[in-house]
Amino acid sequence: MAKRDYYDVLGVNRGAAEADVKKAYRRLAMKHHPDRNPGNTEAEEKFKEASEAYEVLTDAEKRERYDRFGHAGVDAAGAAGFNAGGFQDIGDIFGDVFGDIFGGGRGRGGSSTRRGADLQYTLDLTLEQAVRGDSVEITVPTLASCEKCDGSGARPGTKPSRCGQCNGRGQVRVSQGFFSLQQTCPRCRGAGEVIRDPCSACGGRGRVEQRKTLSVRVPPGVDDGNRMRLSGEGQAGFNGAPPGDLYVQMRVAEHSIFSRDDQNLYCEVPLSFTDAALGGDIEVPTLDGRVKIKVPPETQTGKMFRLRGRGVPSVGAGATGDLLCRVVVETPVRLSEKQKGILRELKASLKANGDKHSPQEKGWFESVKAFFDGLTK
Repeated sequence: MAKRDYYDVLGVNRGAAEADVKKAYRRLAMKHHPDRNPGNTEAEEKFKEASEAYEVLTDAEKRERYDRFGHAGVDAAGAAGFNAGGFQDIGDIFGDVFGDIFGGGRGRGGSSTRRGADLQYTLDLTLEQAVRGDSVEITVPTLASCEKCDGSGARPGTKPSRCGQCNGRGQVRVSQGFFSLQQTCPRCRGAGEVIRDPCSACGGRGRVEQRKTLSVRVPPGVDDGNRMRLSGEGQAGFNGAPPGDLYVQMRVAEHSIFSRDDQNLYCEVPLSFTDAALGGDIEVPTLDGRVKIKVPPETQTGKMFRLRGRGVPSVGAGATGDLLCRVVVETPVRLSEKQKGILRELKASLKANGDKHSPQEKGWFESVKAFFDGLTK
């Protein structure tokens, strides 16, 4: 049986925030946990399914792979803390979930260090930058490790001491009726340690607000919505833990001339009535400058001209797309009386030759006549 979509399992949309994912999982886990449904195999399977979805969608790297490749992009064999022996303790499950929601810090490994948070930055690009690539400097507000105390939060020369309330675990167990819940220690806020003599630079937090400037290399061919990961450029971790990552999401502005569809570019080229009828050379724009194309006589509106290799390169490798120019025949305006007279003469000359010069017009009127004749029968 095929696996269900993880977002459908938890009942959240694909753009759901991590807090919403955790909230949805908590609701389903409380409903289907085997401790509350002894002997109910259906509830057991639903609990496993929800836990597997939760494990993937709350991990930034796994979620990105899942969004791109589906179930094939993630290995869920060890999802949600299960092993071949059975279920994880219900207190541990809800301790992890509640701890994350309320800012807990124990983590699944029981350590007092926590990896820094990931950050996201929206990078605005022109179409030209997206197609050709560019090197762009961005300034990102973040939390960096305090240099004065080396991230410990304690005044230099002192050290944090073990929290007496949780005995350094960062979590305390609280009984609430049927459940025994493991929650973040209120005294040390999950760190497992308390700072009695805080650092004057960071106030004991171990991190300071900072704006850092980074150079982002935008590869040629990126598209609107593409995302790049800058490893280790997110917020600093706690107590020497590694920093998070920075995700740079591309937002490509609309262009006044060109539109894009995958690797191809499109534009509309106005063509005068006379040039469309007589043919000739016209100039069309490309991202690299103007080029001439030969328009054959009797060109109609909608005619496409393909300029190969003038589109968008594939990111990394692959062929470059094409530029497709669609002709729009323009009816002349603001005519003088002399010009109108010339057109009347042309109209009379064309009409004298019957439908020879307007074959589509004749076919269209015949189709309309046949349609109405069918209605009267």
